[in-house]
Amino acid sequence: MLNGQKRWLYIAVPIFFFWFFGQIDKVGISIIQTDPEFLNALGMTGDDKNAKIGLLSFVFTIAYGVSNLFWGFIIDKLGARKTAIAGLFVWTLTMIVSGLANSYEMFLVSRVILGFGEGMMIPVSGKFISSWFNKRELGRAQASWLTGNYLGPAIGAIVLVLVISSLHWQAAFFMLASFNLFINIPMFIFMTRNTPEEHPRISKEELAFIRQSDDEEKEGNSSVNKSFTQDYRFWIVWFGMLVCSFLFFGISIWLPTYLIEAKGFEKEGMSSITSLSWLFALGFVLVCGFLADKTRRPSLMASILFSMTAVFLTVAVFIPNPIIAGICMGLAMGCQGGVFHLSNMLMVKYSTPETAGRAAGLIGFTNIMGGFSSYIMGWLRDLSGGDFSTSIAMLIFAAILGLGAYIFSIKKEAAELHLTPLSAQKIQV
Repeated sequence: MLNGQKRWLYIAVPIFFFWFFGQIDKVGISIIQTDPEFLNALGMTGDDKNAKIGLLSFVFTIAYGVSNLFWGFIIDKLGARKTAIAGLFVWTLTMIVSGLANSYEMFLVSRVILGFGEGMMIPVSGKFISSWFNKRELGRAQASWLTGNYLGPAIGAIVLVLVISSLHWQAAFFMLASFNLFINIPMFIFMTRNTPEEHPRISKEELAFIRQSDDEEKEGNSSVNKSFTQDYRFWIVWFGMLVCSFLFFGISIWLPTYLIEAKGFEKEGMSSITSLSWLFALGFVLVCGFLADKTRRPSLMASILFSMTAVFLTVAVFIPNPIIAGICMGLAMGCQGGVFHLSNMLMVKYSTPETAGRAAGLIGFTNIMGGFSSYIMGWLRDLSGGDFSTSIAMLIFAAILGLGAYIFSIKKEAAELHLTPLSAQKIQV
């Protein structure tokens, strides 16, 4: 049944769980920060409490974004497997420290270290995908791990609410540490290898397909021999990811608080809409993975998603119904999940297996903007007495900037598709 398809088992499955649990680690703070006991224990009270909450995500994403550059070069030297194992040990220890924190400052430091440890996730995934999959199945390959990226928080939001309600906020961090220690780390040790050539269970036929090149497609694409840094479209993707990170983290980090404090939801209703929002993101990832391979128009799709984000956020501001407003916020977040997927697919397209780690590191660096959005939104809420309208208006403007960036690559994308011979567009497995 897996003959010729083992790359999906030995690489796609570990990366799926890598992101499934990793994203719960990242965004779990958005759920935990709604717990009054957590806020009181770490001193996040008073007139500046929203800025303090926003600062937690700010320092995390700054460390996460900057460390992506560092990890990108390390991965190209040491390989994705060793890098993933090292990073997993770092963030497992950090989860334990977070659960033991008894002051705001100690918890803040733990978020910085967590950001550094998890900063290798995008470069590791990009390196594995680039090394293990044929160029014309990148959409599906990326979707396989991005599924974990959004399914994890969708399930995790409900699980974390239950754990905090029945036990304690500290138990949530200890649970997350155990997931890495007993599931993620063993998977990378026993299942993965840096390249398919190193794996004893990959057949010659599967290896030949992975390494298959299409000369006709190369003739139709004049940029293949360029360094990715010389391709202006890479920098469009990079800027688009800056905007995407600003939007995605701004919405996802503050969504639970928005639902409870601005729309009056109870915790059960909050967790339901938060989970639904992550499922929206998962749905956009799966649809975009399929359509990107079929239409070969990822830049056009990204433009449409940025437009939809602006529309959904605008509706959320003006609609009086709290359920519809919450769902629109979730749909806006889902659209950016689709952009994130397309951006990572384009990153692999514009780089090579040798440079994928560095390219992914540059893309991962854009997560730094998520820290700014979460902190600025908290600061704006403090200025406006807890109101979210100004913050959401800022996000709408950001979505328009993302749309403007991708418009510049649509024409070139259409021209390349027209020049690519029909035979080069067929996928043969």
